[in-house]
Amino acid sequence: MARVLINLPRTARRGEVIEIRTLIQHVMETGYRPRADGSVASRDIITRFACLYDNEEVFAAELAPAIAANPFLSFSLVAAESGILAFTWTGDNGFEQTETRSLTVT
Repeated sequence: MARVLINLPRTARRGEVIEIRTLIQHVMETGYRPRADGSVASRDIITRFACLYDNEEVFAAELAPAIAANPFLSFSLVAAESGILAFTWTGDNGFEQTETRSLTVT
């Protein structure tokens, strides 16, 4: 499992726009870099990120080989009601990781 950092407020007022920041530790090998022996390292990147708010997709991003290692993503969200945010990173070689966080709306 990759190390993940997720930054969001634990509580928010109804209708408040909150900022969510995520960072995942991943090598992000492009598949273009030659190794010392001349062979090309195989591609291993995160290709998609999605955030679900009470099982409804509220943000998604398709990532390409040009993305940096340890991709950082930041987006805004309107706090409508208390619920669970599920963050899913999907990538090459069967990589998939999901993390959840609670948001309390007052």
